[in-house]
Amino acid sequence: MLNRLHGQPESYDKKSRYRFGRTLGAGTYGIVREADGPQGRVAIKIILKKVVRGNERMVLDELEMLQRLKHPHIVKFVDWFESRDKYYIVTELATGGELFDRICQYGKFTEKDASQTIKQVLDAVNYLHQNNVVHRDLKPENLLYLTKDPDSDLVLADFGIAKMLGTKDEVLTTMAGSFGYAAPEVMLKQGHGKPVDMWSLGIITYTLLCGYPPFRSENLQDLIDECTACRVVFHERYWKDVSNDAKDFILKLLRAKPEERWTSERALSHPWLSGQNATDHNLLPEIRAYLTRARLRRGIEMVKLANRIEALKAQEEDPENSDMPKDATLAADQTRHFNTLAANNHGSDSADIAAAEGAAGEGEGGGKRKLSKTIKGAIFREVVLAKVREMKEKEETLKLTEEASKKA
Repeated sequence: MLNRLHGQPESYDKKSRYRFGRTLGAGTYGIVREADGPQGRVAIKIILKKVVRGNERMVLDELEMLQRLKHPHIVKFVDWFESRDKYYIVTELATGGELFDRICQYGKFTEKDASQTIKQVLDAVNYLHQNNVVHRDLKPENLLYLTKDPDSDLVLADFGIAKMLGTKDEVLTTMAGSFGYAAPEVMLKQGHGKPVDMWSLGIITYTLLCGYPPFRSENLQDLIDECTACRVVFHERYWKDVSNDAKDFILKLLRAKPEERWTSERALSHPWLSGQNATDHNLLPEIRAYLTRARLRRGIEMVKLANRIEALKAQEEDPENSDMPKDATLAADQTRHFNTLAANNHGSDSADIAAAEGAAGEGEGGGKRKLSKTIKGAIFREVVLAKVREMKEKEETLKLTEEASKKA
């Protein structure tokens, strides 16, 4: 009754059930926070109504879609509610870590393991496509383990830019996806649909098997040229111990013309996913090298995150009932355990294929933002840790090589 007297919607009563914790991510429309609730730990996406005004259908579509999706490899919808100025979408919190981070905890990860991992992802994608849903943002950061249990399911998360197609032949025209994983037709601003997910899955599979992506340009136009030419190279040094089935699977997905890409249903029947011809070649050295390079970029990501949070705080219409962290830089620094940040960043609801959030130092209005000691320290720490890991991995590789030479 008090909530209604204060102009709050009836569902706002649900908010009292949750105790909010740290910030997990931030996007164009809001932030994601961890919370404790009746169901245990959850992720709550908080969307500012002011930012989506006139486009509320987008939020309602996301809610409708999440409530429909029920699959063991897709993050589950839990609940939703609203306040005067915000929408809240509650989903299960995946705590087992991102795909690549989790793999690095294993003593060994083979091509056969990779085939079964990709099969889980493809099962989820096929379920989406059968239900006329396009995810549009498949990437390793959105593939995460539900729990820390060794047998935990791998789940697909972040449906912030996913779309439910009205008809089988409907095409989407808005820019969507992540730099390096978006299909050529997205970058060219052509109509797109389900095939964009298959392209992204091809990029993920290639990267998982060798530790680097097939197309590596850092400039958008150069990347478009690379992807449209679609010359996929399997460099002998990294691919000599990988099966021909794996290479064929990748080539069936990485085709410039969307109509030539294999569908999710057809891809599920590919022999590589049976694991029978996949090799026992250990992929861990390549995957660890990939993570080392990725961690060098994470300090800059923290600066971007702090900028997003500050911009959202400035747009809150009900600051007395703020859900934004008081200290944006501290909140960003707390997300440095990136396997949780990216895995649950349901707030990444805008396209970043042009890496278009600008230079790391840009603040609101395009001005230069002075880096705080917290952020500087976080960047320095990530760089140092990445270098230390790289040195240790080189030492381990050298040691294994020497042992193998002695045995020979």
